Amino acid sequence: MKILFTGASSFTGFWFVQELVEAGHEVDAYFRSPYATYQGLRKERIDQLLPLCRTHFNLPFGSDPFLEQLQKEVKFDLFCHHAAEVSNYKSVFFDPVTALGNNTRNLSAVLTALAGAKIILTGSVFEPNEGSGHGGVQAVSPYGLSKGLTSQFFKYYAALHQMPLGKFVIPNPFGPFEEERFTTYLVKSWFNNEVPAIHTPEYVRDNVPVSLLAKGYRHFAETMDDTSYRDFHPSFYAESQENFTKRFSHEMAVRLKRACPFVLKPQPMLIEPKIRINHDVLNPTQLNWSESESWNQLAEFYQKRFSTQCLTR
Repeated sequence: MKILFTGASSFTGFWFVQELVEAGHEVDAYFRSPYATYQGLRKERIDQLLPLCRTHFNLPFGSDPFLEQLQKEVKFDLFCHHAAEVSNYKSVFFDPVTALGNNTRNLSAVLTALAGAKIILTGSVFEPNEGSGHGGVQAVSPYGLSKGLTSQFFKYYAALHQMPLGKFVIPNPFGPFEEERFTTYLVKSWFNNEVPAIHTPEYVRDNVPVSLLAKGYRHFAETMDDTSYRDFHPSFYAESQENFTKRFSHEMAVRLKRACPFVLKPQPMLIEPKIRINHDVLNPTQLNWSESESWNQLAEFYQKRFSTQCLTR
C-alpha cells in the first residue's frame, strides 16, 4: 500500500512506520515542524526514519501547506492519522478544545483530497468510552477528552465522505526509544545503583511491548476492508504495576546481569481509575513476534544507552 502517515516522530509512530516499511509498504511521513526544530529523542527517531520513507517537514495537519502537498501526491491507499496535540498532556490545564482544533483542522478538505483511501485513527485507552475497568466510560484526563472528541469528528466526516475508518486504541506501550517514563526510570535507577520507588503499585494497566504493538498495528492496517467502521483494542501484559515491575525487573536482571531491586510505596489515593485496560489480546504466534527476543532487544538498547551515561554522571 501507499500510506500517508502523520505523527511518525512519536514513540509509537516511529515503531509503526518501521513495521509498515519492513512489511513492504511505501510510507510518506508528514511532520508538523521544520526538521531543524526537532531535538532529543524525536530527532533520533526521525533520523532513523529518513532512509526508510519519504519525509515531508513543516506541514501542520490540515494547514494550507499540508493540503498543497496532498495535491502533488499520487493517490494514497491508506491514511494513518497518528499525530495529536500532546504538549503538556498530563496537565489538568491541557486545553482539549485547542487540541481538537489542531487534530482535525480542515478535516473535510483533507478527506476530499484523500478520496478513495481508507483511514486509521489512533485512539487512547484513556479517552471516554474506551478501556475496561473502573470508570471505563469517563475520560481519564483532558488529553483523553481531546482524543475522544477527535474520534467523534473522524467518525462523522469519514461517514460523510464514505471512507472506511479504523480506530487503533493504544494502551501503555514500552520499549526502545520511548519517552523517559516508567520503564526508563527503572533502568536509569538501576544503572546508577539506586533503588527506584513504585508509587502506583495498585494501578492495573496494559504494558504492551512496542514491537508487538507495531506488529498488531501493521496487521490491522493490512486487514482493513470496506467496513464503514471497525476498531481494535490491543492488550498484552494486563496486570498491576506491582506485578509488571516484578516482571520487568526479572527480565532485565537476567539480561543486564545486575541486581534490579525496587521498593513498593503505599498508594493512598487513586487519581486515575484503578483498572483501565484493553480487551483484544495480541497473539504473538499469529504476528510472528518473539517475546524473548523483544526483551533481548530492550536490554541491549538500555545497555548501550545508559551503562556509560549513568555511571559517569
